[in-house]
This record gives sequence, C-alpha cells and structure tokens, in this order.
Amino acid sequence: MVQRAELEGELRRLLEPEQFKDYCPNGLQVEGRDEIEKIVTGVTACRDLILAAREKGADAILVHHGYFWRNENPCLTGMKYERIRLLMESQINLFAYHLPLDAHPELGNNAQLAKRLGVQVEGGLEPRNERSVGNVGRLASPIKGQDFARIIEQRLKRKPLHIAGTDKLIRRVAWCTGGAQNYIDLALDAGVDAFITGEASEQTVHIAREAGIHFFAAGHHATERYGVQAIGNYLAEKFHIRHEYIDIPNPV
Repeated sequence: MVQRAELEGELRRLLEPEQFKDYCPNGLQVEGRDEIEKIVTGVTACRDLILAAREKGADAILVHHGYFWRNENPCLTGMKYERIRLLMESQINLFAYHLPLDAHPELGNNAQLAKRLGVQVEGGLEPRNERSVGNVGRLASPIKGQDFARIIEQRLKRKPLHIAGTDKLIRRVAWCTGGAQNYIDLALDAGVDAFITGEASEQTVHIAREAGIHFFAAGHHATERYGVQAIGNYLAEKFHIRHEYIDIPNPV
C-alpha cells in the first residue's frame, strides 16, 4: 500500500512534468481515496476503462490521455460529467501524463516501442530538445520495408499502413508514437530510411512517396500502449502494490 501523495511525488520525480509545455495538466487530475493498493493503467481515461478499473477494485488509474485539454469546453456536462462522476463516486484517483510519458528515456512510449521493435536508440528526433518526444535509431541489420511491416504487425498485433516511398533497405529509423505524422519532416531532416508513428494524414502519403522514405502508421492506440504498462510495473515493484493493464480496443 502507498499513500496517494507519495505515489504522486514519485511520478513527479520520475517524469518531470514541469519540464514540458503540454496541452493538458500532467499529474493527479481527479482525486480519490488516500491509500492505493491497486493501480490500473490504460491508454485513455474513457468510460469503459473506468468501469473496468472499478470492477477490478482499483484505487487509481494511470493513463496517457486524460482530461482538461487546452481549448476544450471546460463544462462538466454529458460524456465528461459521466466519466468524472464515475471516478468520484468510486473514489478512484486519476493520474494522467501526456508528453512526459512519451519522452521518458527508459519507460516512455517511444523508448518502449523501440524496445519492442528491436531498434537501438541513437538520439532525439527534435533538434536541440533534450527531452525530445521522438527518437532516431538503427536496426541491428538492414531489412526490406515489407519485412519490417510484418515485424510491426507481429509485435504490435496491428497491421500498419505502409507507404513505400522507396524500395531501399531500412537501416536507420525515426519514430514518434501517437498522432505525430507531421514529424515526418523531422525524419527527413534526420536522413533516415523510415518513419514510424501512429496515424497518417492525406498529405503524409504524398510526402513519403515524393521524398523517398518508408512511412508506417501503426496505430495511435497501438503505439502508445507500452509506456503506461512500464510505469505501472515500475510503481508496483517500488511500492509493493498491484498493477493491471487494461486494454480498451481502439482501431485508430
């Protein structure tokens, strides 16, 4: 068991949310009970995740996509009211970390995706940003684009959209989980052979084709499942609490 304040302090120390200019508040977003024996992790604080966490007896939920995003309607009505009502009635704490969870060099989404895909991290994708939310790295050996697409599908359990702007082998890779398709320009500047993210835009296809790069859209949800799991496992080991990851399927 751990006190909520102690767990929150450890997350602040670990993820350093104050170092990021984000689109939402990072940290404790909805306060629940003081003592935490079980934490549930998930990608998004949707209604189904809250209901599942309550069914599992969770005292806290930790997600990548929480609430109170910049420029959204602040009124607690409709869907947002229902989510927060469920949390408060169940006395479940909600912790949410967006960019800090993307960028952590060991437990973050990008670090965990690299580990899963067998990519050796060489540095950040964002120039002059020591807390880059994307990375550049190298594969152990060159591989064909279609073969790398199969590896992504096998490891993430989701078939990626592969735009083969070239037939050259893939050696160096850039990646940024989630909806980072606009980072393809940074990938081109880095001179890599392939760029991996979660989503694609209409223009991304043309950029990949005309710039001669392999582009993989492997799913926003699918690429961001692993950071919260790593953080949850870390907290469970450190504080001797129970952790369970709950996946709420999302095809995007």
